Amino acid sequence: SVAPICFQPLALARVARLVRNLRPDVVHVHEPFSPGLSLAATLAARAPVVATFHAGADRLWAYRLFASLLRIVQRRCHHSIAVSEVAAALLERDLGLRADVQHNAVDLETFQGATPLALPPAPTALFVGRLEPRKGVRVLLQALPALIERVPDVRVLIVGAGDERAEIDRLPAPSRSHVHVTGALRDADLVRCYASAHVFVAPAMGRESFGIVLLEAMAAGLPVVASDIPGYRAVVRNGLDGLLVPTGDVARLATALAVVLTDRAMATALAVNARQRAAAFSWRQAASPLEAIYEGVQARATRLQPRRAPERTPSQA
Repeated sequence: SVAPICFQPLALARVARLVRNLRPDVVHVHEPFSPGLSLAATLAARAPVVATFHAGADRLWAYRLFASLLRIVQRRCHHSIAVSEVAAALLERDLGLRADVQHNAVDLETFQGATPLALPPAPTALFVGRLEPRKGVRVLLQALPALIERVPDVRVLIVGAGDERAEIDRLPAPSRSHVHVTGALRDADLVRCYASAHVFVAPAMGRESFGIVLLEAMAAGLPVVASDIPGYRAVVRNGLDGLLVPTGDVARLATALAVVLTDRAMATALAVNARQRAAAFSWRQAASPLEAIYEGVQARATRLQPRRAPERTPSQA
């Protein structure tokens, strides 16, 4: 939904020239259907193209509207990967494109053992994401009064930027005092936020194909409270690694957060399971299948190359 779109001819031409000059064995692009650099690389590639698709929704109108044009790009892709079952279903339903599911991965070591932020001690819920309706930050803000009633010293740490920052600033003073907003952060600072929290909250409203932030939180050993949507169910097992609540249900969100923040035994069990679950999505686990895909498309391309007739010597002529 936020794939970068680029209509700058010079940039597109530079990417195309770079792909040709490098003469790679395989070109791996992400979201090649979006007008931009990935599309330019796909069309310019003379090597096999592996394409990864991230979008997840019940329907994506652009896929259907531009289906005939997208199939031209589709034919340039030698192997398609979807980051989740939700993303794969969207491709097959709207374009008839079958894709292998290769889940997103996380670097476990990055999120383990980070130094917490210098914040006063308090039970802390962490939100990471764009401040827009789809990510559900407004639902979290609406749940705040009930959460404060159950956990009076709670702190909500919000990492991200967007139009709904104004909603935070308009909170009544009693609620606003519990919210700490960092804006967008570099990766090194984001890791410290995970290390400073006791629960991760992701109240997204839908259209999430996977949820990499859930994996990051789980790798950091955080229990997760998230919306019960298909993309998140691919990561979080309800009651084992975290708690899934109905989408947009303010009361259930507040209750789930309060339970995790006050029931230490439950929080510890969820955190242990979350870290173990994250290990199944490590880059170490993801690398081998990806290498096999690269080797497979390269081998197929080599077999399909036309054989050149041997040059004839003057005596043979």
